[in-house]
Amino acid sequence: MKNTTSKGSHEATLRNSTHRTLCAALIALAASTVATFAQTPDPSQKGTIVSNAPADVVKDLAPTGKLRAAINLGNSVLAQGTPQEPRGITVDLARELSKRLGVPLEMTTFDAAGKVFEALKGGNLDIMFLAIEPVRAAEIAFTAPYVIIEGNYMVPEASPLKTVADVDNANVRIAVAKGSAYDLFLSRTLKNAKLVRSSNGNEAMDMFVADKLEAAAGVKQPIVAYAKSHPGLRVIGERFMAIEQAMGTPKARLQGREAAPRYLAAFVEEMKASGFVADALKRHNQPDAAVAPPAKS
Repeated sequence: MKNTTSKGSHEATLRNSTHRTLCAALIALAASTVATFAQTPDPSQKGTIVSNAPADVVKDLAPTGKLRAAINLGNSVLAQGTPQEPRGITVDLARELSKRLGVPLEMTTFDAAGKVFEALKGGNLDIMFLAIEPVRAAEIAFTAPYVIIEGNYMVPEASPLKTVADVDNANVRIAVAKGSAYDLFLSRTLKNAKLVRSSNGNEAMDMFVADKLEAAAGVKQPIVAYAKSHPGLRVIGERFMAIEQAMGTPKARLQGREAAPRYLAAFVEEMKASGFVADALKRHNQPDAAVAPPAKS
């Protein structure tokens, strides 16, 4: 006769052991999940936690022990909100980078890209989000672009100017924001038209209307929004330039050291590849901005 009592006891013991093992695994998984969220304050951001940045990178990118980031509220594609509560893709990127460096973030807001570049000379900025331009690249170590936006012209509805080529005419005055990417680009490329500068994009568009200038140049999205809210204006559909927005850090402090620029470049590539940039653009309602392609190796 078989010992059924012994067999049943053995099976019960096995079941209990399996149950304890499964519970332990589930508890470990839960603890791991909690730890992950504790390290990632904003779960809507896709950037993943990686190993701590090398000490020399942290020293070059955040020499004061905090990451001082310039946020340009003058470009509504990149940043929105107020100086007290900025938001947008550049804010998200700055927060993610500060988290990886293990330092607090300090943001300073500006109302124009040209003012960011001027402030760079004071030595109080560690990273900035600007369009790649030769004049700027002399002083800033840029990454590859993370977003590409367009520069367009706005003209009066009845204007004979229909194409980009039409605008480069000796009788045309173009309102621009001083020191902007499109100001720098048009300063190099226009042969006949005259640029009339104002301190920021909004003031340039207002000047275009008030002074009855022939055209205004700017980033497509705010130009289109301005034209919609001001009857009698239209935007020339053809872009006059592609604006490559990138991250950068001042060259002067690097003294030829390459570790920090390489880290920043790799950071941007990961942010594009992981979907972080695309998600941020969607989250901040910027569907017309395009994620830049991977950097050329």
